[in-house]
Amino acid sequence: MTVLTSPLGRLRWTFADGLTLVGRELGRLRQEPGQIVAALIFPAVMVVLFGYVFGSAIQVPGGGDYREYLMPGLFAMVTFSAWLGVMTRVAADASRGVMDRFRSMPMARLAVPFGQTGADLLTGLLMLVIMVGTGLLVGWQPHRGLIPTAQAFLLMIVLRYALSWVGVYVGLAVKNDQVADAMVPLGLPFTMLSNAFVPTDGMPGWLRFLADWNPVSALTAVSRQLFGNPGVTSGDVAWPLAHPVTAVLLWSAALLVIFVPLSLRAYTRRGR
Repeated sequence: MTVLTSPLGRLRWTFADGLTLVGRELGRLRQEPGQIVAALIFPAVMVVLFGYVFGSAIQVPGGGDYREYLMPGLFAMVTFSAWLGVMTRVAADASRGVMDRFRSMPMARLAVPFGQTGADLLTGLLMLVIMVGTGLLVGWQPHRGLIPTAQAFLLMIVLRYALSWVGVYVGLAVKNDQVADAMVPLGLPFTMLSNAFVPTDGMPGWLRFLADWNPVSALTAVSRQLFGNPGVTSGDVAWPLAHPVTAVLLWSAALLVIFVPLSLRAYTRRGR
């Protein structure tokens, strides 16, 4: 009992229970192959749709191939989608009483949201691998070497994990999974209002301000910079685009600081 009451003991308990729930989430995906197929097809469809359909009509700032300009934006788009998937899964578990059963077990309080976010991180890595393969097939490639490329993907993983905690909180806060499903389309305008697909220079001032300070724009900018792809911002630009690495790390830290305790509090209160 002393082991569990010590801070290190509670941490080990939370980690062990969380890993068990990560396995549960991955097992659920194996039982629902439709979700796996959709997760595999979606990145490839996005590359083909935006790269070939829209790419013929959009000029890259400073010149260059549009598909190389586009791929960092698509990586950022898939990264941002993390909170939507976690939100729907958490809301479904909560509305079906799964959370109540977990709460009645001798389980660490943080283990359930930790399991959800951990499982999403693994599925997100799979989606990134598929997108990388698809991007290479259509002509995209990183040009600055292994270390900058790894740094770009690491920043995507960090931000995705932070965003998944937003999904946990929202999924616990909504009334049921139908409400969560209705909120999924709201994620599209947020990703579109960025520099992921087109430059923000031609937007009205107020709209450009929102796009430049969008975390999707910061992640896209740092990815283009680290990959050596066209569209790297320079000159008189907003602070997040001038310092994209710092911006992504600050966004990630802020989301974790805010939504980890909020998620734990919402999970505890949901059963009352």
